[in-house]
Amino acid sequence: MEHKILPDLWQVGGAGFSSPEDAAIYLVRFGDKAALVDAGCGNGYDLLKSNISECIPETVKIEYLLLTHCHFDHTGGAEAVREEYGCKIVAHALDAVYLESGDSEVTAASWYGSRMEPLPIDVKIENDPQTIKIGKGEIQAHHCPGHSPGSLVYTTQMDGKKILFGQDVHGPIDPSLRSDAKAYQSSLRKILAFDADILCEGHYGVYRGKEAVQKFIRSFIS
Repeated sequence: MEHKILPDLWQVGGAGFSSPEDAAIYLVRFGDKAALVDAGCGNGYDLLKSNISECIPETVKIEYLLLTHCHFDHTGGAEAVREEYGCKIVAHALDAVYLESGDSEVTAASWYGSRMEPLPIDVKIENDPQTIKIGKGEIQAHHCPGHSPGSLVYTTQMDGKKILFGQDVHGPIDPSLRSDAKAYQSSLRKILAFDADILCEGHYGVYRGKEAVQKFIRSFIS
């Protein structure tokens, strides 16, 4: 099961797509190259793989797995994805620390009754923004801390629309996750200013149209 958002943009994972505890997983294609945004916990990996195969042929190479942040419902399946597709894993340097050390508390793996295995990161984002070229297109990574120290959102242009991958716009803010409430509010305003046409969120689905996107983001601004 997959959900086509645009001709080359799909939701391929998340509750109802792969495993109930998975955050949303998105697949974006630029010609003969593609990227995944987040990887879920890993429990629904076979379904994820099947969903991906429904969207793109084997001739399209998944070059990157773009992690939005370090939390287990987004990263637990990352190593399986890398092994399957030979892609490079991208994360912000500030969250890479917790992924590479296998920190089960800050990554919230313990919330899921699991353990975060050390996850080497291939590309560590340090600039803001930082451009990632994928086939005929490109994606920009933007540092938006608050939910986690190294939270990222990604933006790209497709079919004349600005797409925003803002996975955990809603938070939560929790001390055990090294969250920062002030930084989170600042990041929400930064995300709002992107003026995106489509928001692909991590747990609340897809929002279409600038008004709907802005309304959703504003609902978390205090």
